[in-house]
Amino acid sequence: MAKNKAPAQPKVQAFADHHVITPPNTLKHAIRRVIDRELDDPVARAEQALANLSGEFKTWMRSECDRLSAAHTVTLKKGFDTQTRGELFRAAHDIKGDASTFGFPAAGAAAESLCRILEHAPDLDAVPPDLIQHHIDAIQAIVREHNTIEKAGVANELSARLRAVADDYLTVVNRDRPDHLEMISAPSIAPKE
Repeated sequence: MAKNKAPAQPKVQAFADHHVITPPNTLKHAIRRVIDRELDDPVARAEQALANLSGEFKTWMRSECDRLSAAHTVTLKKGFDTQTRGELFRAAHDIKGDASTFGFPAAGAAAESLCRILEHAPDLDAVPPDLIQHHIDAIQAIVREHNTIEKAGVANELSARLRAVADDYLTVVNRDRPDHLEMISAPSIAPKE
């Protein structure tokens, strides 16, 4: 049978100009002390799990690049409509989100630049096809050639130049849309190396 104890009352300390109220610690019984060897470090476990998966990152990024390329091929055949634009945007956006985690931050920056074009261009059919193609080619090259430190510098430069060209284009085509100009001039949110 459970004991019916009256709930513990808060401890009140009165001072000349204030009161300090200390509530009772009703969770004392829920705490269990552990010794150091029993400590669980969830961050260390997560880092270890990520390290175990790291061999798959390049394969996953290649798969994302293939998805981006396939979405672009469909837009070349069908043109831009809600579905084709959405699929191309989602493929680029997924690369933007995954790239830094998978060790390809420059690919994430190039994918972010492509997302900005797809999001802010007033007429996607008027976007120079080479501008989109160069972004896709850059993302694929960065993922394919990212195995040396020297190439990482080239990848960062390539991503930065693509972003500059995309921003210049978006600034010109959005000159009559001040709300988009403000978003275009915002700094990149893609993580850097």
